[in-house]
Amino acid sequence: EVQLVESGGGLVQPGGSLRLSCAASGFTFDDYAMSWVRQAPGKGLEWVSAISWNGGSTYYAESMKGRFTISRDNAKNTLYLQMNSLKSEDTAVYYCAKGSSSILDYWGQGTQVTVSS
Repeated sequence: EVQLVESGGGLVQPGGSLRLSCAASGFTFDDYAMSWVRQAPGKGLEWVSAISWNGGSTYYAESMKGRFTISRDNAKNTLYLQMNSLKSEDTAVYYCAKGSSSILDYWGQGTQVTVSS
């Protein structure tokens, strides 16, 4: 059974940082690209970032470039999202998902990130 479990969310002040983690199990982690997707209150899903199976290629939504960094540790079956210079508009539930682009076939339960003073 595929499981994706996010952690690391919380309340942070504007300009602060958080690192999200996603522990993966039930599939061969290093066979797949992985992604982060978020959903702000009252809004639709927004793709955030993706990373290739070996971490050699990374992709970001325009508004996250330079502030967010996606990475993975295949030995630990874990995906990360380092988020710096956080803004109030980054407030959302953040999901990790197996796959990339239009093919995201498994999702975690999400972790809440709230950016507020």
